Amino acid sequence: MVLSQEPTTNVVKKSRYNYQLSEIIRQRAWVEIDQGALSHNVRQLRAFLSPSTELMAVVKADAYGHGAITVAQTVLRSGATRLAIATLGEGIELREAGIIAPIVVLGAVNNPEEIAALCHWNLEPTICTPQQAITFSKTLAELEQTLLVHLKLDTGMSRLGTLWHQATEFVTLVHKLPYLKIVSIYSHLATADDPDPTVMKMQQKRFEDAIHQIKAMGIDPPCLHLANSAAVLSDRSLHYDLVRVGLAMYGLYPAPHLESTINLKPVLQVKAKITQVKTLAAGTGVSYGYQYISKQDIKIAVVSIGYADGIPRNLSNRLKVLLRGQFVQQIGAITMDQMMLDVSNLPDVEVGEIVTLIGFDGKNSISADDWANALGTISWEILCSFKHRLPRIGKRLD
Repeated sequence: MVLSQEPTTNVVKKSRYNYQLSEIIRQRAWVEIDQGALSHNVRQLRAFLSPSTELMAVVKADAYGHGAITVAQTVLRSGATRLAIATLGEGIELREAGIIAPIVVLGAVNNPEEIAALCHWNLEPTICTPQQAITFSKTLAELEQTLLVHLKLDTGMSRLGTLWHQATEFVTLVHKLPYLKIVSIYSHLATADDPDPTVMKMQQKRFEDAIHQIKAMGIDPPCLHLANSAAVLSDRSLHYDLVRVGLAMYGLYPAPHLESTINLKPVLQVKAKITQVKTLAAGTGVSYGYQYISKQDIKIAVVSIGYADGIPRNLSNRLKVLLRGQFVQQIGAITMDQMMLDVSNLPDVEVGEIVTLIGFDGKNSISADDWANALGTISWEILCSFKHRLPRIGKRLD
C-alpha cells in the first residue's frame, strides 16, 4: 500500500479543526492547577502569621510540579513577598518571565561563573561556609558588585550550612568581607512534621543561642527564619521575621496531626483521557508480564498516561482512579505511556471520557497523600514526579 503524497490541505479543510496547542494539549493527559485554591491557601497562611512576619513562597522544583512561573505570579498577588528556589537556573527562569520580587537561592553556588550570573539576574544566594564566602567576595571584587546574601546555619539537619556552634566566627567573617551584605540568617528543621517536638525544640534553642552570640558581637541580623510548612502550622514561636512555605501552599498538610490548623485546598489535579475500550475473555493477560489475568469476561479502558508522565509503576494493580465520580481499578502493569482500567461495572464507557487520577470527581477524591501512603513515601515526592510532557493548565474556581 502506498500512502498518498497529496498535501494534507487538500485532504481536509483546516477550517473544521482547531490546531492551537492550547486545545490540543487536552487531547491526552494534563495537570490542572487551580489558581483560586492556591490564592486561598496563601491568604489562609498569611492570616495565620503575625502582620510582621513575611511569607516566602518555595517554588523550587517547578513549584513542586505545579509550574513555577504561574505559581510565582499567583502567590505574589496573594500575599507572599519573596520566592525561594533551589538552583540558579530556576531563578533565571523566573526573572526571564518578568518576576521582580526578591528570589533566594536555597542551594549552594560555588564557582565564579555562577556568582556572576547571580549578580546579572539579581538573585540572592545562600552562603553556607567561610570558604564559599571568601570565593564570593573575591569574585564580586573583580565584578565590582555587591550581593545580598543569606547565611545558613546547620542546627541539626546535617545538610547545608555551618554548624551552629561555629556561627559566630562564620557570621563575623562574612560581615567583614567586602561586597557581601547579609540579608538574613536561617536554618532548616529536620523533624518539624513529627508530633514529638523534642528535636525541633533542640534545633530552635541552638538557633537562638547562635543568634544571641552573634548579636553579642555587635552584629544584628536584619531577618531570621527557621520555619517550613510543618513548623508554621505547629508552633508560632518558630515564625520569626519570615517563614518558608512549600507544601502547605499547594494545599497539602505536612502531617495528619496538623490538618485542623487551617483550611487548605489542594491545588493540583491529574487527568487523562480514555483512548480505547474493549472486551476481554476470561483468562486473558493484561499488559507486560501478565501481572493481571482476567478471571471472567471484562471490559477494559486504555488511558493515555503512564510512568513516563510520573505515574509510579509500583502502583500497578493497586491504583484506583475516578471515572464518572466512581472509583475504578487499574489493572496490569502500568506502561510508559498508558494504563488499563477495569470498567466492567460502568455502562457504555466511551473513548474521550476523562479519568481523574488525582483530584475530585463528584463526591469522591484521590490525593497525593493516598499515593504516598500506598508507596511508603511522602506527598512531596508524588507532586514533584509529574513530568513536563503533562501540560500544566491553569484553572480559576473562585
